[in-house]
Amino acid sequence: MNRYALWKYIVIAVALVIGLLYALPNVFGEAPAVQVSSGKATVRIDASMINRVDDLLKKAGVASTGLYFDAGQSPSVRVRFADDETQGKAKTLIDRGLNPSADDAGYVVALNSIAASPRWMTSLHALPMYLGLDLRGGVHFLMQVDMKSALAKRLDALTGDARSLLRDKNIRHNGIAKNGNAIEVTFTDAETAARARPVLEDGLSEMAITTQADGAATKLVATFRPEAVKTVQDNALKQNIGTLHNRVNQLGVSEPVIQQQGDDRIVVQLPGVQDPAKAKDIIGRTATLEARLVDDSSDAASAVAQGTVPFGDDRFTDRNGVPLLVRKQVIFSGDNLTDAQPGFDENQQPDINLNVDAKGARALRDFTRDNIGKRMALILFEKGRGEVVTAPTIQSELGNRFRITGRFTPTETTDTSLVLRSGSLAAPMEIIEERSIGPSLGADNIRRGFLSTVYGFAAIAVFMVLYYRLFGVISVVALASNLLFLIALLSMLQATLTLPGIAAIALALGMAIDSNVLINERIREELRQGKAPQAAIAEGYDRAFGTILDSNITTLIAGLALLAFGSGPIRGFAVVHCLGIVTSIFSSVFVSRGLVNLIYGRKKKLASVAIGQVWTPGAAVQ
Repeated sequence: MNRYALWKYIVIAVALVIGLLYALPNVFGEAPAVQVSSGKATVRIDASMINRVDDLLKKAGVASTGLYFDAGQSPSVRVRFADDETQGKAKTLIDRGLNPSADDAGYVVALNSIAASPRWMTSLHALPMYLGLDLRGGVHFLMQVDMKSALAKRLDALTGDARSLLRDKNIRHNGIAKNGNAIEVTFTDAETAARARPVLEDGLSEMAITTQADGAATKLVATFRPEAVKTVQDNALKQNIGTLHNRVNQLGVSEPVIQQQGDDRIVVQLPGVQDPAKAKDIIGRTATLEARLVDDSSDAASAVAQGTVPFGDDRFTDRNGVPLLVRKQVIFSGDNLTDAQPGFDENQQPDINLNVDAKGARALRDFTRDNIGKRMALILFEKGRGEVVTAPTIQSELGNRFRITGRFTPTETTDTSLVLRSGSLAAPMEIIEERSIGPSLGADNIRRGFLSTVYGFAAIAVFMVLYYRLFGVISVVALASNLLFLIALLSMLQATLTLPGIAAIALALGMAIDSNVLINERIREELRQGKAPQAAIAEGYDRAFGTILDSNITTLIAGLALLAFGSGPIRGFAVVHCLGIVTSIFSSVFVSRGLVNLIYGRKKKLASVAIGQVWTPGAAVQ
């Protein structure tokens, strides 16, 4: 009746071992580290950087306790050290080795911290939870994206496209003007407007076009389709978020939070950063893109070899550091670029598809017609310095849509497309909320949150043991396993722990012990009715399970609502809250019953159970 099959005990044992393994890294804390990240949008960090950093440290005789590559959205390499003194020495050493020229640094080498877990744990990806802004300290920005400017910028590009479309078809008009979020094209007669309408509808697929009479003249009015407005706004947000990720790399922040909030806001949280002025400067940076002709003449080759720059040329380097001479004349700039997407050509080779507006298309068409077979360099300018992103060969006359081919990998086309799209912000942003939290306050929050959880657990444990005796001890063990599972699950998911998250952990403890109270009281009720102890245990667990499930499901629904509609700290609370409900059901029912079955299940003639005082109408059954 009260016996578990062997596989159930194995499940509990495996769950406890895994929980202990993934919760333990949080005990080790953090160790000083140095982080190497990209300092330019055109510089990529990959796993080979580990070998470069390791070689620099070995040559200088500096010992590290671990090297790690983070291949996330902002790839970086982190090196862990035993103490702060070694960290500072290594930071200077790595910076000098990777950035020979301090004025043109391609990499950001920053002081940081990393999990102090043993190597064998990190090899199993057993890592501690990240600490949020309120626990580590740092700066928080809430940024408002100017969606009107994003739509206006797109409308300017479409206005130029309309002029080019009508010019190419030799359709005369009396003027093209913007009126709010609409483009108005005036014609002298309705017949010309009728010929122009299908041309504009085909070329301006984002716009809905209507015909209006304007006295003797006729107007075609193009307005954004609702889905097009949504696309422009979504693209602006995504591009701005991508640009912010590139810029935040320069701060050396270990776990920045850059995410969308609502339809037109972006939250930027930089844990560990204590200089808001520097953060604002980096976030507000601008970047521009230019297309120029590569100078492949023999004179240029000899000039490169001699380290000189001929008249009419500029010298840049490509992504591999190879010098390249380009003409000063700018074919088109990043202001003309409307989109860049990775793709594949007819031979299924990775390429990059670019779109430019009408002005850029005219300049590109005229230039490429006369320069087929030559190379065109795309140069990204940041902080006044330019770097060649790519330099493809012009194979034919280009228009507003063209592609870049070469020996790209799919990853490189995706990264380069992002660079081209994210070279500058798609729309202006304004900081509407700013706050900073000092590291001492963050440490105090951790201490207070930890103590509140420990004191709460201790108080619950004392009460349960005194009131329910052995069953109270079992409930406390189940409660401890619930806490273990919850922390392990958060660590496995690499969640960011915030102060509301600590509050949710404390709440999870209360809800978990509530389930054990229901079970214990139900067993007492069965004993009051005169049932045998073995039967009372079985009935108590079986009948309490329905109540526990109902109460936890209703609470889970509320947690999911907070998760779906909340933001920021509310979502952090909701994540821990929902996970706590899942672990609570498993520990309070499955784990605790396993312990009860292990203690009492093999006793066929069980006279009594240690569950505290059980009062009956005429007697007391212990």
